[in-house]
Amino acid sequence: MLRSIFILLIGTLFGAGLAVGGMLNPAKVAGFLDLFGLWDPSLAFVMGGGVVVNFIGHRMVMKRGQPLFSDLFHIPTTQVIDKKLIAGAILFGIGWGLAGLCPGPAISSLLLNPQDGVGFVVLMLAGIYVGRVASDKIA
Repeated sequence: MLRSIFILLIGTLFGAGLAVGGMLNPAKVAGFLDLFGLWDPSLAFVMGGGVVVNFIGHRMVMKRGQPLFSDLFHIPTTQVIDKKLIAGAILFGIGWGLAGLCPGPAISSLLLNPQDGVGFVVLMLAGIYVGRVASDKIA
């Protein structure tokens, strides 16, 4: 029960941060990505703040012997940059640039801005499904 409460609180804080930072507004994201037009650098401060908070939080958490709600930390062990990682990063960037949303803000948008969030989330889930099917056939 305590784990579920923490998950709810952290998710709410994350969603509120996205809303306050302007990440739920596709036009603001498009303005940030428009480097050669009317560039809006304000989201750089949102990303920079997120990096700083994550850096400090990661250092603090990793000093613990184990996580609060698990037996061990689940940290990626591979450092290989392969074709699948590069292709995924490219597709993520293209989707973010075209839609002005990425998964976290899209899910938050379902509550605050459903006209932008619903279509994106449906297409995102379809893309995840197609990606898994294609990955299974390729591998």
